[in-house]
Amino acid sequence: MEEQQDWRAIVASSLGWGEGHAKLEDAVKGLEPKLRGKRPDSYPHSPWELLEHIRITQHDLLDFCQNPDYVEQLEWPHDYWPKSPEPPNAGSWDKSIADSRRDREAFARFTTETKLDLTTKIPKGTGQTYLRTILLAVDHASYHIGQIVSVRRLIGAWPAK
Repeated sequence: MEEQQDWRAIVASSLGWGEGHAKLEDAVKGLEPKLRGKRPDSYPHSPWELLEHIRITQHDLLDFCQNPDYVEQLEWPHDYWPKSPEPPNAGSWDKSIADSRRDREAFARFTTETKLDLTTKIPKGTGQTYLRTILLAVDHASYHIGQIVSVRRLIGAWPAK
């Protein structure tokens, strides 16, 4: 059982580590409010769009793993992206960061505390396993965190002050 807990802890830690790339909190830290909705020239996303996309997708993947009554409600791609390049109000940025952190921590707890065999298929899925979905959440977030850093470089707001 200890061996199983070790690999689960490693997988869970990868949800928020900053070894191969910036952590989400570091990627968004100190970004001036006026730049949060700025899209660089010839680039399709603002920092807000990327942050909120990470949050929406991670939340949906977590719900897919945890909720036995999960029903796919979001339509790809438009429901997974915010409607505007700018946060809708002053509190939206901080709320999105806090919600992302909360769901990431819940995903980590699910990974380490569930009694489920993570290699089994998710009952409401189409063949996905719990482990595949957790790793998808890791990969998806790290990809878009890298994009946030790139966008910040392009708009002259990296490194964070």
